Parts: sequence; structure tokens; C-alpha cells
Amino acid sequence: MSNMFEQITAQIIAAIEAGAGEYRMPWHRGQGLGTPANAITGRPYRGINTLLLWAEAERATYSSGVWATYRQWTARGAQVRRGERSTLVMLWKPLNPAKAGDNATDPRGGLLARAFRVFNADQVDGYELVPGSVLDGSARIAEAEGFFQRQPATIWHGSDGAFYDPHADLVSMPSFSTFVSANAFYSVLAHELTHWTGAKCRLDRDLSGRFGSEAYAMEELVAELGAAFVAGHLGLGCEPRADHAPYIASWLSVLGSDPRAIVTAASKAQGAADYLIGFAQHAPANSESAAAKALLQPQGLAT
Repeated sequence: MSNMFEQITAQIIAAIEAGAGEYRMPWHRGQGLGTPANAITGRPYRGINTLLLWAEAERATYSSGVWATYRQWTARGAQVRRGERSTLVMLWKPLNPAKAGDNATDPRGGLLARAFRVFNADQVDGYELVPGSVLDGSARIAEAEGFFQRQPATIWHGSDGAFYDPHADLVSMPSFSTFVSANAFYSVLAHELTHWTGAKCRLDRDLSGRFGSEAYAMEELVAELGAAFVAGHLGLGCEPRADHAPYIASWLSVLGSDPRAIVTAASKAQGAADYLIGFAQHAPANSESAAAKALLQPQGLAT
């Protein structure tokens, strides 16, 4: 399906344009649904599929993050209601040149993209969502603190601004109390840590060859998506950032001229999120000095 990337890009562009006035992008969610998952296998969707499903759930106001194809719902004994609209997702498989046909190939080689249509649990009858263990707000914050304390990055808390300094290899963060919510604090920290993952000694993420003069704006998009993927993993929301308004026009320009750009950005962001999640799952809590790696202590939040 030769227009698959165009369809995907058009959906993301529409979602960005719809929320641009309030700086609310398709990856911004207040109390998030977490990472979307398949109803049958339980596996989470990844990369561009996460973004597509978040955007559609926001547009259609779905209350569930559970999805499956028509056949999967039928096999589960559920029925998609007549007239419901499906959502396009991508599946990458090892490339078989003899059967590639009009399907899209990954420019890196070796992979073939196929399109699938999925439906949300809110669109079917005969399926009862089994509630999982849901962490309350304090438990989510405790889990988030553990996640970030296990990152080996040097983080300076209490600075005047949020940024990653590549020369000092340092993440700078304002104090927790200066943020309007815990979600805002954690999403900004995840954003800056996504930048940190791109250093040459880590993931060596250089977008200049792919996006030229727009590489800086696209790195900001990767960091935004990486932060959203981490927030989804932690079951947290991801807050809009008005300071990213100048990038919106650049994102729309790049996406409009390059239908594969959003897939590339989402792939890079997923790789960064996986990198951070790997540390959180396997590393002990970071024990750097209090000045460089202060414990995250929720205090009175600024309004």
C-alpha cells in the first residue's frame, strides 16, 4: 500500500493542527491511558503505533487503551459494532523481496512495512475489560522517582531552567516545587533525559544527515515523543509545553514534505525510551552526591 506513510502522516498532522492553539499535541495526555496494548497478546504497541493510537483515542474520546484487529476481536468472541471506524497501524516484518509488491520498505533495508486495521475496546460488544492493578497517585510518583533515580545521568536539581548540556553531559532541572504538577515535572525530566540518550557515547543520535537544517527541531520532536513513551510506561500523563510552540511550524513543515519523517522520529524516540527503561529495570538506584543527583521530594507545587 504505497500511500501508507501518507495516511499516517496526514493523521498526525491533523492531530497536531487540532491542538496547536493550546500547544496540545497528540502525545499529550492529562491522566494517560498508559501505553496502548493488544487485547489478545497483551503486548504493548510501539513507536509510531503508540502515537497513532493515542491520537485516535484522544480524537474519539475512548476510555480504553486496548486494541485488536477485527479478526482478533471475533476470535475473542467480541463483535465490532457496525459503522465503527478502524485505525491504521504498522507492522514491520523481515523483508521478502519477492513479495514486497507495493508495500513500503524500510530505507535501512531488511524490513517490510505492512498495514493493519485495529479497533478499540470501546468499539466492540461482548468484551469485558478486566481491570488490572492501577496505581494511585502517590504510588505512581514513587515508581517514577525510582525510575529516574536509576538513570546514570548526572542531574542537577534546582537550576534556573530545564535543559541538557552536551558539553558537560549534564541534565539541568528546576526544583520540583516550581512545576504545576508532578506530571509536568516528570515529563520535562524525561524530555531532557531523552536528549541525554542521544550523545555519541550512548545512542549516537545525529539527525543532521536525515533532516538537514531542521535537525534541531526534529531532535526536539524525538525528545517530546520519548518523554511521552516514558510517561506511558509509567502510567503518567504528559503535559503540553507552551515553550515548544516555535517548533510546531517546523514539525508540520517537515512532516508535510517527508511522509516518513514521523515514523523515523517515533522510532528514534522509542529507542531512547527503551534505553531509559532498560536502566530502570536493571540498575540499582543512582547514588551520586546529593548536589548532582538530589532525591525527588514532592513539595508544595506552584500554580
